[in-house]
Amino acid sequence: MADYIEKSGLKVDRLLVDFVEQEAIPVTAVSAEQFWSGLAGLVRDFAPRNRELLAIRDRIQTQVDEWHKANGPVGADPAKYQAFLKEIGYLVAEPADFTIETSGLDPEITSICGPQLVVPVSNARYALNAANARWGSLYDALYGTDAISREGELAPGKGLNPARAAAVVARAAEFLDASFPLASGSHRDVTGYHVVKEGDRRVFVADTVAGRVGLTDPAQFVGYGGTQERGELVLRHNGLHVVLIIDPASPIGALHPAGLSDVIIESALTTIQDCEDSVAAVDAEDKVGVYRNWLGLMNGTLSETFEKGGKPLTRKLNADRQYKDIYGQPLTLKGRALLLVRNVGHLMTTKAVLDPQGNQIGEGLMDAVITALCALSDKVNSTNGAIYVVKPKMHGPDEVAFACEIFGAVEKVLGLKPETIKIGIMDEERRTSANLKAAIYAARKRVFFINTGFLDRTGDEIHTSMLAGPVLRKDDVKAEKWIQSYEDRNVLIGLEAGFSGKAQIGKGMWARPDDMAAMLDAKVGHPKAGANTAWVPSPTAATLHALHYHQIDVFEQQKLRLWQLRDARQKGNNQPIPGLEDLFSMPVLDASTLDRAAVLRELDNNAQGILGYVVRWVDQGVGCSKVPDINNVGLMEDRATCRISSQAVANWLKHGLVSEAEVKASFEKMAAVVDGQNAGDPLYRPMAGNFGTSIAYQAALDLALEGAVQPSGYTEPILHAARERVKAGV
Repeated sequence: MADYIEKSGLKVDRLLVDFVEQEAIPVTAVSAEQFWSGLAGLVRDFAPRNRELLAIRDRIQTQVDEWHKANGPVGADPAKYQAFLKEIGYLVAEPADFTIETSGLDPEITSICGPQLVVPVSNARYALNAANARWGSLYDALYGTDAISREGELAPGKGLNPARAAAVVARAAEFLDASFPLASGSHRDVTGYHVVKEGDRRVFVADTVAGRVGLTDPAQFVGYGGTQERGELVLRHNGLHVVLIIDPASPIGALHPAGLSDVIIESALTTIQDCEDSVAAVDAEDKVGVYRNWLGLMNGTLSETFEKGGKPLTRKLNADRQYKDIYGQPLTLKGRALLLVRNVGHLMTTKAVLDPQGNQIGEGLMDAVITALCALSDKVNSTNGAIYVVKPKMHGPDEVAFACEIFGAVEKVLGLKPETIKIGIMDEERRTSANLKAAIYAARKRVFFINTGFLDRTGDEIHTSMLAGPVLRKDDVKAEKWIQSYEDRNVLIGLEAGFSGKAQIGKGMWARPDDMAAMLDAKVGHPKAGANTAWVPSPTAATLHALHYHQIDVFEQQKLRLWQLRDARQKGNNQPIPGLEDLFSMPVLDASTLDRAAVLRELDNNAQGILGYVVRWVDQGVGCSKVPDINNVGLMEDRATCRISSQAVANWLKHGLVSEAEVKASFEKMAAVVDGQNAGDPLYRPMAGNFGTSIAYQAALDLALEGAVQPSGYTEPILHAARERVKAGV
């Protein structure tokens, strides 16, 4: 039972009061009275509008449902559908051309392109790993993953495999040849790397069979450091640094003719510390844990001690990397990723704070003011004093404008300069995608990124068109042209709004953390598309994905795409950006193309995915994890992937492809499968045979059976209620 304390008319859980007043506020100039009265004012001023916006969502969805009942799928009459959407306010007038006005952003946002990690801030160890993923060992990333074949003599084995190590060194040499070519010869043939003084500066040289040579572009050498035994040479390409570690005495260095013991790659430039999709935080206790870790990241004090290899290990934030530049002057390279924080969306409320009438306040409102309060303690993150808030699940420009109004009010409460809080717009809801230019315009003074979240976007696509007809199978949806239209529109609209060199255009997650060879083949498409950044599931994946930003000069790609747009218009194509007809083009399934066995296989696939994710969320409070799929392939799962699966089952149930009895039978069968996949987890609670008492099983089944009536198809209401029951022992 929560213990509430009255603060400025609000009832606030004592745990939250203690955190704010004893941990967050003392290191700021904000008083407790100022904070609580400010929060009360935010609740008073913004709660009614929040409810109104959510009611608009419901009203629009009801109208869309009625349209589909009367007219069938969108493809039957695209023009009529668009006219209808304009009539009900789903589509708004597009603003005239403009350029975003955001200022005071850090170079990781404006002028350097590279990977972006997303991590649950509730897990201190993961949060620290992600913050420290600014730098990663290329040798480790290649050796430890399938980026290098694991077949035959290249199989890793228990000890160091010399053949695999040689393959890693050879692959690293290929990277160095492509990004830092020598004036003649190859890095694979180098027998020594040196720093040589020429006049008042130092230059990089390498010993090869043809003699001593420098870099084709000498300006790529920017610094050096280390000790007499272990040298470090700092190179730079496409704005990203690479450090050559020269250590002939190390096990790997001893195998290399030049003693090159590692190649350190500047990897995750930015990291989203997540309070939302990857976090299971349902009460004040959970939220305080989230906020405490975010505060520790901002003031540099967060640490975590755990056991590894039978020994205690303490992890904390990395220090900056210190070198000398080519003139012998100090050169400091940032040791950590630039940290962004993702707040929750407008939907959820929290019982951590009750308004004067006893109602739960908006959780997003609480996130906005408390994550900003914690960021006042920033000693290690933004060099410009910016606070970067990623705002998810906004439906259209009015909701984006609403978020910006909240941030402006938070700035007044905390005494911040206007536009200190920057907004990252997650382009993951259909109404935002359809009105993206207007959404960006609404945030033009604050926006620091737009990002395609194709997982949530697919879930919203299914829910919005729930009554249009049966949805395609999940794997088939990925190939539909609306997704490519969505991805292209995001980049092109962002570029025309002036994002290049000013803000990030981002792409979504690689969900298979054990499949790095495939990632290396596929994810190069993101920088090729003109995206500054893209999400990766681990620090190792960040190091490997960073190679793509050496391979592709993103800013040149952005110039090319803008030129192509303008050229197309000059040649008479007045709509070179994919239009709304493409964006709304997902077809319904012709059920006759699937036999009964195929239908039931897809049902099993979705049921297994839902159960595998939900059982950890509800029973253990794990908001994001690597979950084995039906084929025992580990996939990164969060609420977005669960949203797709639950909406897909709900849709087929709605249209009679499966019956409620078949859904229940599939869930019972897959519960036994998931139990087996988790047999080694001592904290796991089996579902099979406990269908009437397992809260997790009931929640998973409810997501499917009640998915059609969940707000926007979101999973949060059902998951939160179930997790609260588990925590309460009900």
